[in-house]
Amino acid sequence: MTPQNEKTALFIDGANLYATAKSLGFDIDYKRLLREFQSRGNLLRAFYYTAVIEDQEYSSIRPLIDWLDYNGYSVVTKATKEFVDQTGRRKVKGNMDIELAVDAMELAGHIDHMVLFSGDGDFRSLVEAVQRRGVRVTVVSTVQTQPPMVADELRRQADVFLDIVELQSKIGRDPNERPPREPREPRQHTPQFLQRGTPQRAGATAAADDDFDDE
Repeated sequence: MTPQNEKTALFIDGANLYATAKSLGFDIDYKRLLREFQSRGNLLRAFYYTAVIEDQEYSSIRPLIDWLDYNGYSVVTKATKEFVDQTGRRKVKGNMDIELAVDAMELAGHIDHMVLFSGDGDFRSLVEAVQRRGVRVTVVSTVQTQPPMVADELRRQADVFLDIVELQSKIGRDPNERPPREPREPRQHTPQFLQRGTPQRAGATAAADDDFDDE
């Protein structure tokens, strides 16, 4: 099977990708990212995962979530959970690993190629499980930072490791260019096996992929 005929799905760990691009000093242009991978094969779905903090007057991430949702991405969100640790510090937890893993396993029987935008070592077992179902897995992160943003065990497990530095010229946004504001377009019909429940929509600030302090 040629790459152009491969059925591909993107799984974007939003907080992890944001941190990776930020560490390299550039912003992601999500329109260009989608076009890049559409040009590489038969892109079936592009999932974007992020946790959000509820009950805030202004949401810095809501415009991005809305734009992605109406421009070809399947956005999956959930509310963060707040707790107090043993030292009495207030922390917020917003981890999307389970949601991403469940979607990947459900879709594995319908795709040939999974592209995972994350360097989180917790995904190593998921990558191995998806590979056992005959799916080729590309992990997109970077080893150009100190320390590297990608866990060594995840990089080794992947069929292909793609350093995001190699994609920067194709998916990076011009710092002087404002993010695109696209008109809302009607959704295309989604095949039954790809349909999922309506993701939670909550206006809020982006949460980190793991626990973070909100001092």
